[in-house]
Amino acid sequence: MKNKLLIIGANGHGKVVADIALKMGKWQSIAFLDDNENIKVSLGIEVIGKSDEAFAYIDDCDIFVGIGNNAIRKKLQESLELKGASIPKLIHPNSVIGEQVEVESGTVIMAGVVINCCTKIGKGCIINTGATIDHDNLIEDFVHLSPGVHLAGTVKVGKGTWLGIGSVVSNNVNITCRCIVGAGAVVVKDINQTGTYVGIPSKKID
Repeated sequence: MKNKLLIIGANGHGKVVADIALKMGKWQSIAFLDDNENIKVSLGIEVIGKSDEAFAYIDDCDIFVGIGNNAIRKKLQESLELKGASIPKLIHPNSVIGEQVEVESGTVIMAGVVINCCTKIGKGCIINTGATIDHDNLIEDFVHLSPGVHLAGTVKVGKGTWLGIGSVVSNNVNITCRCIVGAGAVVVKDINQTGTYVGIPSKKID
C-alpha cells in the first residue's frame, strides 16, 4: 500500500469512492483522473489528468477505478493489474463486515452495507449503499449490487452482473454472468441464461 491514491473517474460514482477513501484516512493525498477536460476539481479533489495517464503513476500511487460501468471498470482494472499496479479495496467505516468475509482488490463497499459471515466478494465489485449480503454468498468479479439490494443466504452472482436498486434474491439462488436484474425485481429461482430480468417474480425480457 502506498501513501497516495489515484482514482480513475471524477463523476458521481468516483466522488462516492473518494468520499469513502477520505473517511478511511489511509492516504496522505488523493487525486482524480478523468477524460472530461471540463472537470478540474471534484469533491474538492484535483483532477490531474486523463484515465490513460494512470500507468505513469503506478510506482507512486495506489490506483482505484471509480467507474460504475462493469465492462469499462473490468477493462481498466485488468489493464492496470497487468502492469503491476497496486489496487486497494475501499470499505466504508459505517459498513458491517462479518467473520471470514473475503474482499478482493478494486472492490468498494459503501455506507450501510452489511455482509454476513463466510461470504466472498470478488475483485472490482461495487457493493452500493445499504445493500445486504447474507451468509455464504459468492459475488464474482466486477458485479454491481445497487443501493438497497438484498441477497439471502448461499446466493451466487456471476461475473459482470448488475442488480438494480432494491432488487431481492432468495436463498440458494444462482445468477449467471453478465445479467441485468431490474430495479425492485425479486429473483426466486436460478437464472441460467444471460439476459435482462424484471418483475416479481423476475422474468427474462431479452
